[in-house]
Amino acid sequence: MDKYIYDDKNDLWYELQGDYYIPCLILPAEKEQPIGLWGQRHLQYLKEYRRITYLNLLTSGRLNTYLADIDKQTEEMFFRLVEQMKQAQGIMEQLKAENALEWTGRLNNIRACAREIVERKIIFA
Repeated sequence: MDKYIYDDKNDLWYELQGDYYIPCLILPAEKEQPIGLWGQRHLQYLKEYRRITYLNLLTSGRLNTYLADIDKQTEEMFFRLVEQMKQAQGIMEQLKAENALEWTGRLNNIRACAREIVERKIIFA
């Protein structure tokens, strides 16, 4: 029996493995882009709770691009929310100079709120 065979009907090559011919499938090439924290968190969410979406993106070769886009959107939304909340609560550099500990506490609270918002709206949606 031949190690490789070609099927004209579906234009696929098959490789002999044991007693069976298995299709030689290769994922489409995808431009590698760095994935940040938000993209990695969304990837984990897809793997655990949205398995079909994850597999569709993976097999179509769009997973990395999709995660890079999610990461970029989430990061922009996070920083925009932090700035809006800082302005709404009146947290200025003057407070940082006068009372650094209070400024740090209030800023950490704002970041935690913004993190929760972006997680619910983008990461875990």
